[in-house]
Amino acid sequence: MNLLRKLHCNENTFNLLMAFFFTFILNAVFLFHAWETIPYQKLRDYLFAATIPLVLFSAFLFIFSVAALPWIRKPLLMVLVIASAAANYFIYSFGTVIDTNMIQNVFETDMQEAAALFSLRYVIWLMAAGIIPALAILLVKIKTRYPWWMNIAFRAITALVSILVILLVAALFYKEYASLVRNNKGLVKMVTPANVLSGIGHYADNRWFAGNQTLVKIGEDAQKGPLISAEKKKTLVVFVLGETARAENFSLGGYARETNPKLKQEGVIYYRNATSCGTETAISVPCMFSNMPREHYDANLAHHQEGVLDVMAHAGINVLWRENDGGCKGTCNRVPHTDMTKWQLNTLCQDESCLDDVLLYRLNHYIDSIKDDTVIVLHQMGSHGPAYFRRYPATMRQFTPTCDSNQIQDCDHQALVNTYDNSILYTDSMLSETIGLLKSYSEKYNVALIYLSDHGESLGEHGMYLHGAPYVFAPSQQTHIPLLLWLSPDYLRTYGIKEQCLQQEALSSDVSQDNVFHTLLGMMNVQTTVYQPSLDMIRSCQS
Repeated sequence: MNLLRKLHCNENTFNLLMAFFFTFILNAVFLFHAWETIPYQKLRDYLFAATIPLVLFSAFLFIFSVAALPWIRKPLLMVLVIASAAANYFIYSFGTVIDTNMIQNVFETDMQEAAALFSLRYVIWLMAAGIIPALAILLVKIKTRYPWWMNIAFRAITALVSILVILLVAALFYKEYASLVRNNKGLVKMVTPANVLSGIGHYADNRWFAGNQTLVKIGEDAQKGPLISAEKKKTLVVFVLGETARAENFSLGGYARETNPKLKQEGVIYYRNATSCGTETAISVPCMFSNMPREHYDANLAHHQEGVLDVMAHAGINVLWRENDGGCKGTCNRVPHTDMTKWQLNTLCQDESCLDDVLLYRLNHYIDSIKDDTVIVLHQMGSHGPAYFRRYPATMRQFTPTCDSNQIQDCDHQALVNTYDNSILYTDSMLSETIGLLKSYSEKYNVALIYLSDHGESLGEHGMYLHGAPYVFAPSQQTHIPLLLWLSPDYLRTYGIKEQCLQQEALSSDVSQDNVFHTLLGMMNVQTTVYQPSLDMIRSCQS
């Protein structure tokens, strides 16, 4: 109790302490990264380095002096301290960039994904840098020794001095700051809590304050076109949507380690130069199923506009979405869908996380019942990190030693790669099993499979882990994705496709998730004004 009585300070001291804490504790990662970019070749470089914390400190002091109203100061600071501590943990541990897309991931993640990131280290970090300081803010008594008008005057003087310091530094080191920001675009997004507040603001504006959210319908003129072949078999296409698989680790694309032994035997058509629309599921999935190219993608519009699954449904095609990765991000809301984790299959699931073979559970029963052209989407858990070791069964633990932890930044790099490659090996097995299932129905249906990942993954390259880097400077590991096709002989013949042509196109063509919308329509022979043949990966090889 005596300690609590002694925990007090005046308002000016409190603001100074808060500015110091936010600058040197909560933004320590930012400062170190900023200092690392400076060449240190002359005295001016050292002086510039010294001004970075000075500017940051002055900015925080200005904000706290002007905006810290007595009745909201403590609650606001407590929230900002905890949010900043949480953000800094992921920035420091995984090289994560906190922006609008990352905030969207936070709001749209599920308990399973959140649990995979949970660790003792995270708890300790959050306690030490967030919760304990927040409790100290709650308990401290801010005393005012002077009349209210003098306190306001002190705050005004402090704010004015802070602004003058910032302006002086800007005048003396404008070129250095301009170069720092221009050449290190992700650096500014390390400043907390500005990154968190900016991300939340943009997300809220896009999701909750965007005005009219009436569903925009597209492709209502869609209908099935005539086939080249007179064969009356229905068409069945399985679209396997991968998770966090990067092309760099697919042996089909030249990776030295054999991670695709079974697909290699299937003779699939592998596209070596495929890129994603985003670097996180919340962007890539709705983007690839929309008719908007990456350069003009509008996440807010995609949220309330129909996609390719809806267009196919307009054409009378059966669509089913099977989920194993926490949700379809709105793309399957208007078609039949089922979350396979809710089936609680003990042989395939544990702690609400399932192996991807759950997507094939009793799938043959559904296939037996279909009477029309059908597209089945299987949304994998794939190689979702950081707990890669949970993404494959023990039988797939081929590459050893492994990193059996979600603290991947502490693992030996080769062990981490081994673990990730085992998850790719399991995807290879699951895809091969899916192709085998389709082959068993080749007498009844024209069967085909398309697989691609939503985005890639960083495994420590350039100090980055996981994914979600802003696309403008994201490394290739996060944007270069695997994409492949498997087409049965009857499918090739029915749709007049030259397989050798496709193989050659796959070796040299640059494709992306922009092609998904139009390729799926082409694969199902859907005619509509929203279909663009030039973006259909198969169209150029059809007779």
